[in-house]
Amino acid sequence: MIIRKAIQTDSEFIAPCLLLAMEDIIYKFIGKKDYDSARNFLLYFIEKENNQYSYQNCFVAEENKEIIGVVNIYNGADLIVLRLPIIEYVRANFNPDFNPENETQSGEFYIDSLGVNPNHQGKGIGSKLLHFLIEEFVTKNNQTLGLLVEEENPNAKKLYLKLGFKPVGTKTLVGKTLEHLQIG
Repeated sequence: MIIRKAIQTDSEFIAPCLLLAMEDIIYKFIGKKDYDSARNFLLYFIEKENNQYSYQNCFVAEENKEIIGVVNIYNGADLIVLRLPIIEYVRANFNPDFNPENETQSGEFYIDSLGVNPNHQGKGIGSKLLHFLIEEFVTKNNQTLGLLVEEENPNAKKLYLKLGFKPVGTKTLVGKTLEHLQIG
């Protein structure tokens, strides 16, 4: 397995992986629980540059020329600029009152989403992606990584804590309270 920076032609494979991690949030963005609409929404932004979901902000885990895992990460200081195209699109097409909370801020590289192809789950791919990010951002570049975890996902929280993430507070995103963890 190799982990590499995503390229634009990976977009079609990135969207379903990220949607696994973001399903409820994207459904709230588009105002309906429809998988195809949510995947198409994500794909639209993943293919484009200069937004929070862009392929430019993704790393992929690839094995035998197949993308088996994806992580979306960006500098928290850039959230407002990166999110603006999403806010404008959602307001124009789905919800004119859309105004999401800030899930990150300056001082951390934010792991927005991490998803593993369902055919490859349970093989440690998510852990390998996280180890890669910790090595690249924390160890080599002395940065802080941050992420949010749902209370309903104790296995994910257990993994993050085992890797060295520490609780630093809570954040609210589309009405849901999440625990904010950091390492670095």
